[in-house]
Amino acid sequence: MSDEKHLEKHTVKELREMAHSITGIEGISTMKKAELISAINAARDIPLIPVREKSAQSISDIKKSIKILKQEMVNLYKGSNKIMAGQIRKKIGKLKKKTRKMAGQLS
Repeated sequence: MSDEKHLEKHTVKELREMAHSITGIEGISTMKKAELISAINAARDIPLIPVREKSAQSISDIKKSIKILKQEMVNLYKGSNKIMAGQIRKKIGKLKKKTRKMAGQLS
């Protein structure tokens, strides 16, 4: 894992030089950075790091959970539990930011 992070810091030119020094890698001049990193790792017998899949939540699902959290927050304010209400307010803010980011990616 540290080798792959180490390789990420190198430029494409440096990665190409590394790949030329390793025998068995072909088509180096046309490879992109990600391809060079995976080819170097494969030549060094370093396993690839699996990419963690994110849960596919839609904007409408997030907005529904925001609505539920808002109601919870109101109930906590009425019950004089302002600390928990503040924590829920922060969660709502993070979820709103997430929906704005998702909407920006769609357009």
